[in-house]
Amino acid sequence: MSDHAPRPRLARDLYVTQLRIRRFEETVARLFAQGRLPGFVHLSIGQEAVAAGACAALRDDDVITSTHRGHGHCIAKGGHLGRMMAELFGGRDGYCAGLGGSMHIADLERGILGANGIVGAGIPIATGAAYAFQAQGTGRVALAFFGDGAVNEGAFHEGLNLAALWHLPVVYVCEDNGYAELTATDLHTAGPGVAARAVAYGMHAEEVDGTDALAVHDAVARAVECCRAKEGPALVVAHAPRWHGHFEGDPQRYRPMGELEEARRRDPVGRLGHRLLAEGWADESWLTSVTAEVEAEIAAAVAFAERSLPLELEAMLHLAGAEASW
Repeated sequence: MSDHAPRPRLARDLYVTQLRIRRFEETVARLFAQGRLPGFVHLSIGQEAVAAGACAALRDDDVITSTHRGHGHCIAKGGHLGRMMAELFGGRDGYCAGLGGSMHIADLERGILGANGIVGAGIPIATGAAYAFQAQGTGRVALAFFGDGAVNEGAFHEGLNLAALWHLPVVYVCEDNGYAELTATDLHTAGPGVAARAVAYGMHAEEVDGTDALAVHDAVARAVECCRAKEGPALVVAHAPRWHGHFEGDPQRYRPMGELEEARRRDPVGRLGHRLLAEGWADESWLTSVTAEVEAEIAAAVAFAERSLPLELEAMLHLAGAEASW
């Protein structure tokens, strides 16, 4: 990953990762609207900087847990675009042989312990992984992504409490997009904010603009450093509005007028692109070239997924551990 890369190279890496997430999600939105993807999908357009910045602060051998809105996390941690897309198509070459869908992508070789459809469920998994890393003395770190809706789940408090008691090397990253499903944060979360809850557990906490990939990277890098120095755990709250609804097809009638337009003005991809040009870290030809490369990657992922056939019934039953003799 890019945690010790020179600033210009880090910024370029983050831009490519964000663009890869954006194009993947836009393609998924189009395919879903065409009726080509089964089940539900939850997209992270507008939140790309959180996934890109956080994962760039990790080592390859560190691990993450993800959420129902987890495509970006998996891509940022190095997930295979073709296998991800095949999973969404229901193809046998997907990460779960097409049986898990959007919310169950995992790749242990890349440190992706799994997306999860249960709100907050990745928190205890990451905490458990951190406990193992501490016992092994490897210096590895676990990172749990979750939304603001998860901070009112018991798993949040139980996980942070145990991690603080045992000084576990785990970073908790709250992607606060302002809504828990269809309910605004101020209607479901009491107190001055999510970061304040870390005070009760005596842990390091930061709030950061979640549309600024470099700022997210720096905040998570500080949290990771605390963990590697055995001063963890830590909580990072990244504020980043999502552009699409809770799920694809959500009409978003609960959003105040003008809110979505304001969110689009804080476009994390465009924002970093402008900075690359302003700082002289890249030029227009580089941006054009990278865009073409990423679009070719996404097209190849779709083609891979389209070639992946669904499992036959006997194979499904075998994977489920059921008898195929019925």
